[in-house]
Amino acid sequence: SGFVQCAHGLMPVPAPAVAELLLEWPNYHAGAEKELTTPTGAAFLRSQASFSESLPEGFRADGVSYGAGTWDLAIPNVLRLYIGEVAEKEAEQGSDFLVLETNIDDMSPQIYGYLYERLFAAGALDVWTTPIVMKKTRPAQMLSLLCRTRSKDACASVILRETTSIGLRVLEVAERIEAERETVRVATPYGEVACKLAFWHGVFVNSKPEYEDCCLLARRAGVPLKQVEEAARQALAASCATSRRIKK
Repeated sequence: SGFVQCAHGLMPVPAPAVAELLLEWPNYHAGAEKELTTPTGAAFLRSQASFSESLPEGFRADGVSYGAGTWDLAIPNVLRLYIGEVAEKEAEQGSDFLVLETNIDDMSPQIYGYLYERLFAAGALDVWTTPIVMKKTRPAQMLSLLCRTRSKDACASVILRETTSIGLRVLEVAERIEAERETVRVATPYGEVACKLAFWHGVFVNSKPEYEDCCLLARRAGVPLKQVEEAARQALAASCATSRRIKK
């Protein structure tokens, strides 16, 4: 809160840029009549973070760092950064995953590509559309996405802002079964490709070269995508043949 002197003169805090960048984000004015959030800081948060009321449930800190400001304030002028991971919930609890759905019959199909990008950036784990027929026999799409509970509001905001939808269905996922995953890199004549390996109860069950890696190498070498994918599969097969874990 308060005011800040800048190139445009005396401005109220938060500065106009900060106020715009933090639209739809919960915020509060307290602690000191100073500029505690700069446009740079606000831009970094909006581009790199999702809002959380406190440390996310299940968060485990592996490290912590501090940055100190130069102002002498009534509150500690210190920013603390935690680095860590959010522990996966047990499948039996089943309440950490949600499906958001909405039916859309009046939106340009060109928007969906951009919409998918925004939803994944907001925390969606998967996004898909299903052709349907709505009332008055209108062809339409049912937009669906899978997300964690903590990403629900961010994903809903993207849908309501970017599409013509005015409402969503929220379905709780009772259980989500996942194979254990591991990523390995294999060398091909075109370059390195990351490949996903899947295991079920410790037994190797599936493998797949990363699509984006193969696309990049195919463009760079000027060869068909399927040629790069086949080279990656052959290199992966050779690597798997010598892996003790996969042999098990």
